[in-house]
Amino acid sequence: MTHIHTKIQPFIAPGRRVHLAGIGGVSMNPLAEVLHQMGLAVQGSDQSESPAVERLRHMGVHVSIGHDAGNIRGAEFLIRTAAIHDDNPEIAAAHAAGLPVFERAEAWGAIMQRYENAICIAGTHGKTTTTAMTTHIFMAAQADPTVMIGGTLSMLHSGYRVGRGDTIILESCEYCNSFLHFFPTVAVVLNVEEDHLDFFTGGLPEIKQSFRKFAELVPPDGRIVANADAPGAMDALRGLPLFTFGRSESADCRAENLTWEHGRPEFDVVVDGKLYTHLALHVAGEHNLSNALAAASAAYVLGIPGRAVKLGLEGFFGAGRRFECKGQCRGAKIYDDYAHHPAEIHALLEMTRSLGYDRVICAFQPHTYSRTKALFADFVRELKKADLAVLTDIFAAREKNTAGVSSRDLAAEIPGALYCPSLREAEQCLMDLARPGDLILTVGAGDIYTVGEALARHG
Repeated sequence: MTHIHTKIQPFIAPGRRVHLAGIGGVSMNPLAEVLHQMGLAVQGSDQSESPAVERLRHMGVHVSIGHDAGNIRGAEFLIRTAAIHDDNPEIAAAHAAGLPVFERAEAWGAIMQRYENAICIAGTHGKTTTTAMTTHIFMAAQADPTVMIGGTLSMLHSGYRVGRGDTIILESCEYCNSFLHFFPTVAVVLNVEEDHLDFFTGGLPEIKQSFRKFAELVPPDGRIVANADAPGAMDALRGLPLFTFGRSESADCRAENLTWEHGRPEFDVVVDGKLYTHLALHVAGEHNLSNALAAASAAYVLGIPGRAVKLGLEGFFGAGRRFECKGQCRGAKIYDDYAHHPAEIHALLEMTRSLGYDRVICAFQPHTYSRTKALFADFVRELKKADLAVLTDIFAAREKNTAGVSSRDLAAEIPGALYCPSLREAEQCLMDLARPGDLILTVGAGDIYTVGEALARHG
């Protein structure tokens, strides 16, 4: 068992003052709240105002807008997101002052060591939904878990909770090998495919190696839960002791007696030939069947009874930005989805085709230039499956366009596709297109969701 070397543990103690660079981020924000509740003096900075920043201020956390060397005054150590680099003025100031700087994942790793059970859910896609499903199960089992999800869960009214039980459930990301700072007792691997190629320059072999190292962090008395239907995952984990789930006949946890209604699966969950529970899901698609089996498997290996799995999963209606209903516009239904990888778009469009709409209009905002360039042909192939694709400009996130790629290039390869450079243009385009019987999807990991919200306001 080899972790990325970390010495953050002595700093995670009441009374220590920490500065979080990027404090409003999707996992930095809950980290700030957890550290605050643990008795640390928390401060931080972010690029812009947001509801997350305002919430922290109401708790008494000082947040500066913009990154400036003066913001770190008084801090004993810093925590940053993987997207903030050494040239950031706060990080540079910390190094100049001799203050230790840690990655966000190191802090979560230190926190999870306080729990008997650490369920770490990893995969190229499906992490947020599976983490949310697992949370529902453990809440139904009254296990009072601590949770960190990369999205909003309506049950929690946020993406995290701090419990008093012996279990922590975390979405675990491979980008920058972040999850190698973790201490999983149950490692769940949903799938292993090409992504984050700006970091994994060695491509899929390097990604598989990273996931294998993650699984190898599990102690001898822990469990590795893996998707038997995902070739990349099974190849990455070959030879390790696995508890598998899936449709495969060889899987330890399987779906049997499967039926579908309006795209939603109903099935028996069978473990080693014995009925564990029966589920009728309220979320649609093959991918959610797989996610549910993963969550059920994590529960099973920790001794959670089948009735809690049933109660938890049948009360699950989706995580925020995962096929989330936004409303209607001119009779068209509007849904938003975080899908930003070709496999995720494939799962989304396959699922929506089973729902009976006259047209599926997919408004897609690619996320990062490197991903768009590396997976260009795959994006074209999947976006062709929509009845109509609308492409907005690429959401840069942490990158500059050194790849020389544009959404216009994607649109040129997709028959009938429309290119709308700005979100405002996309909004107007979709409003003009909308008619009863349509399903309009706003898709991507950036700010495309604001288009769906704007359309819904027009009604």
